[in-house]
Amino acid sequence: MFEKIALVGIGLIGSSLARVIRREGLAGHVAISTRSAATLKRAEELGLGDSYTTDAKEAVHNADLVIVSVPVGSSGAVAEEIAPALKKGAILTDVGSTKASVIAQMQPHVPDGVHFIPGHPLAGTEKSGPDAGFADLFDNRWCIFTPLPGTDPDALERLSEFWRRCGANIDTMDPQHHDMTLAIVSHLPHIIAYNIVGTADDLESVTKTEVIKYSASGFRDFTRLAASDPTMWRDVCLHNKDAILEMLARFSEDLAFLQRAIRWGDGDKLFDLFTRTRAVRRSIIEAGQDIDVPDFGRQAVEHPSKN
Repeated sequence: MFEKIALVGIGLIGSSLARVIRREGLAGHVAISTRSAATLKRAEELGLGDSYTTDAKEAVHNADLVIVSVPVGSSGAVAEEIAPALKKGAILTDVGSTKASVIAQMQPHVPDGVHFIPGHPLAGTEKSGPDAGFADLFDNRWCIFTPLPGTDPDALERLSEFWRRCGANIDTMDPQHHDMTLAIVSHLPHIIAYNIVGTADDLESVTKTEVIKYSASGFRDFTRLAASDPTMWRDVCLHNKDAILEMLARFSEDLAFLQRAIRWGDGDKLFDLFTRTRAVRRSIIEAGQDIDVPDFGRQAVEHPSKN
């Protein structure tokens, strides 16, 4: 689809893209750039690209598609760095979990003639780094675009087709709506997980040994989310704070409702809530966004086919 694709950042998303691009033959040349020399060396050892450099400007030179896969807090600095090297007609996109902030950071640096189309593939695991990626990561997942006014429809369709060939489904949203939606479906669950695992770690009455020993209960599922990349999630909290705070306020209200039901022994309210939330889980499985197998499909997720 593209003569040259530049991947700026080669963590879980970037390395998964490199693998699926190779498998599907989506580029004649894949240029990989990352600040860390050690990470770059590992990417080269894995054979993820065709050229490797710590200089992002060098990587994006003459690239038809540039995909920025860095923590959202670094988006502006990366855009400013690579702007002089972007060729006219190139498509510039990102994979950040927040969109309004990324747009505010990146758009001022985008040269005329470059198609900036913010994006967000809703796919990932708690693992990070070039070894964590796999070519099936985007299969039947959603990639959401938040195109800016005046976006070239041909460029948007070309980028959409790229993601389709990577296995993803495509949708578009307003940036603010995206950020509010992701605050409840992704950001808040991670924050709750970080908080509950931190609480368990702080409790003097529960030793760390006991927490690990008995983690076959629900606590284990929280630890998977809480193992996600700290830099990425720090930046998400700082760059989507308004939406996250709104969702936290709503969650606190609902938690107070749950506390009252437990305190007053209101079994009907508890049963109604648990029945309603169970139906949500079933709907997710029916939508093909998870699988209904023992252990929440963990074995299938942790041991995907490697490509």
